[in-house]
Amino acid sequence: MEKVLEVNNLHVSFKTYGGEVKAVRGVTFDLYKGETLAIVGESGCGKSVTSQSIMRLIPNPPGKIVDGSVLFKGKDLTKLKEPEMRNIRGADISMIFQDPMTALNPTLKIGEQIIEGILQHKSISRQEAKKTALEILNLVGIPDPEERLKHYPHQFSGGMRQRIVIAMALVCQPEVLIADEPTTALDVTIQAQILDLFKDIQKKTGVSIILITHDLGVVAQVADRIAVMYAGKIVEAGSRREIFYQPQHPYTKGLLNSVPRLDLEGADLIPIGGSPPDLFSPPKGCPFTARCSYAMEVCERAYPFKTHLSNEHQVDCWLQDERAVKMLASMK
Repeated sequence: MEKVLEVNNLHVSFKTYGGEVKAVRGVTFDLYKGETLAIVGESGCGKSVTSQSIMRLIPNPPGKIVDGSVLFKGKDLTKLKEPEMRNIRGADISMIFQDPMTALNPTLKIGEQIIEGILQHKSISRQEAKKTALEILNLVGIPDPEERLKHYPHQFSGGMRQRIVIAMALVCQPEVLIADEPTTALDVTIQAQILDLFKDIQKKTGVSIILITHDLGVVAQVADRIAVMYAGKIVEAGSRREIFYQPQHPYTKGLLNSVPRLDLEGADLIPIGGSPPDLFSPPKGCPFTARCSYAMEVCERAYPFKTHLSNEHQVDCWLQDERAVKMLASMK
């Protein structure tokens, strides 16, 4: 499969009055053409910071990409000057933000906002840009697009606004689409429509999608591969089937146990006890140690090696060490 994006050893920090917050600590992943990669984890784990770093949207100061690279078409996006990055943003890599009302200008008609984005990246006439805008609104399922171009954001429902934001992100035919919690503010039926829309658009355009979410129900519907983040690190990654049916990291298992399941009706949910570590001074060892019921002495002292369980499935956990495997086997 063709790689469209490579993130290598990405470190992102924020300088605050209280010290340096190490928000992203050595994140590495690849994105392939036409696939959906979901990055999941609880609030504050570094998902959104990772996605904003790819787009170079981290405000500097206080934020800074301390180390690592983001390779796209042979270019390291972390090294590009702002004018070069502005040409890539929206044209080659687009982003859908969590709240469509903050992503849209309330004082401009929808048509103006979409057409402006097209003219910024393409050397075409305003009439051609309008035709493209109508085509993209049709693609995302906005009825009567000719009339709707004349409307302001407040004249649309939440679900329709989200469709418009998706249309704006896709209008220049990007190769990569980053969707940051795209269904969080929507009710369940509209969520399902938006997820179906993502799948339909991907089939038609071949766009590669990075989906940032904490909702495992969303992940189960659309993701091809899943990366599980905790305390600024990817602690487990694999195909959707591997993560849902063969989770290996205790944190991944904890996330799955805390989600309601139809096949276990009436069963109690098992929350993950405790709190995430303080990223002003991240722990030396596994960041999940304090909340893990399988924690060993080594977990506190050193960060675990990466164990490759298959071509796609990898996990950072001392329980995968052969000595731990033998010890657990002897206890059965």
